[in-house]
Amino acid sequence: MIEPARAAGAAPFDVAIVGYGPVGATLANQLGQAGWRVAVLEREQRIHPLPRAIHFDGEVMRVFQGIGLGDAVQAVTRPGIKGMHFVNAHDQLLLVRGGTAALGPHGCANNHYFHQPELEAVLRQGVARFPNVTVFEGHDVVGIDESASGHAKLALETGTGAPAGTLRARYVVGCDGARSIVRRVLGSTMEDLGLHQPWLVFDALLRREVALPDYTVQHCDPRRPMTSCNVTGRRRRWEIMLMPGDDPDTIARPEHVWPMLARWIGPQDADLERCVVYTFHSVIAHGWRRARLMIAGDAAHQTPPFLGQGMCAGIRDVANLAWKLDAVLHGRIDDSLLDTYESEREPHARAFIELAVRLGDVIQATDPAVVERRDREFLQGETRIFEFPAPRLGPGWHSGAGVAGTVFPQPRLADGRLLDERVGSRFALFGTPAAMAAAMADPRWQRDDVALLTPAEIGEPLRGWLAGQRAAAALLRPDRYLADRVDGPEALDRLAARLPGTHSQRPDA
Repeated sequence: MIEPARAAGAAPFDVAIVGYGPVGATLANQLGQAGWRVAVLEREQRIHPLPRAIHFDGEVMRVFQGIGLGDAVQAVTRPGIKGMHFVNAHDQLLLVRGGTAALGPHGCANNHYFHQPELEAVLRQGVARFPNVTVFEGHDVVGIDESASGHAKLALETGTGAPAGTLRARYVVGCDGARSIVRRVLGSTMEDLGLHQPWLVFDALLRREVALPDYTVQHCDPRRPMTSCNVTGRRRRWEIMLMPGDDPDTIARPEHVWPMLARWIGPQDADLERCVVYTFHSVIAHGWRRARLMIAGDAAHQTPPFLGQGMCAGIRDVANLAWKLDAVLHGRIDDSLLDTYESEREPHARAFIELAVRLGDVIQATDPAVVERRDREFLQGETRIFEFPAPRLGPGWHSGAGVAGTVFPQPRLADGRLLDERVGSRFALFGTPAAMAAAMADPRWQRDDVALLTPAEIGEPLRGWLAGQRAAAALLRPDRYLADRVDGPEALDRLAARLPGTHSQRPDA
């Protein structure tokens, strides 16, 4: 490993990533794959060994596919094909968050469960493929100086508090969690979306087969709201809401926890792996970027876990940011493009947080009148089934018209490949024969960061999408969000003008 003191005298890194959890490791893979010189700074010496996040969705699996780790991630996860069931105190089914097996909208299952240390190991093994990415474990960022021209300077300490030199980077991305130093330097303010509730999180390893649901259950019981999760293999999690009279300092003791779980398991059935009280928060930062500094993941937003979207939001952040950093570092567009990062992602992340808070209201209800009304409303008629939302990005690098700004599905093409296997980390243009003939004759489209899909290869799903949208052509961004669609071949100029480096460089043009 290169020592920071030696690296300080070298040319600045293109990007410094502060924090090496799943979000930071994903960004390191994305930028490493793009060929940029990256420094990753992590205060811990090794992967945290205990469970933390346990769920991600199909869009996130698609990001892992895009960095060449889809199969490796699949090997340490399990698909959650039965979704999440919300039941009341009488075990009556109130609500279901749906699940899909192999053919969800992103070409895979739409729910995946995992043990975070195993996932982090896969992501770090992915980073090791790239000699242009240098990882500094056991180094804490304690200061950031933005005064230098052309780069930011990061002051480092070892885990013992000893000075460890400095690093320079053209851009800095804080993936450093809820206590982010990068956010503190940015001076970002935090908006409170209203939920701050302590819950006990209990992780166990089963010793033997126990008759437990093979899906996640939200127990909306006013006497003690709980969540039970089938994670992977023998791993199980219970989340238990603290009630009035509970002592947060003692409730995590085994003699208090096991009686709460007696209807399912006892100490003879499982070994306790972790038991800790967390306060579930719902907050979002204002100010995700200033000049060379940016934040992502829990540094930018925190959500209660009732939708399983905490880590997912962070992975979406860096998927949005990676292609923009790549375009800016290549000089294809000025760095005002980076201002579209927060404007696009903040409303999208907010939509998921607000839905999680609403689900929290369903799960955490304890007032008898509220519970009675809730059960009556949900039990009328058929069980309500819902899927993850697909909100539009906020204003930014997309037209905002029609379905532009929404994530695009991943069908199989005519040759059997998934869309992203053909496209990679590039822009993608597909359209009718007339539109694609015009594009292929236009030098503006002949560039290495654009994939032109021929009419013969797009297959029926994309042809059907074009017909349903009455579109002649569509442009997809590298993060697989739809940039724009046009009605005729003559309108291809509008799509070409969107490509970085082909127009006046205004991201919202």
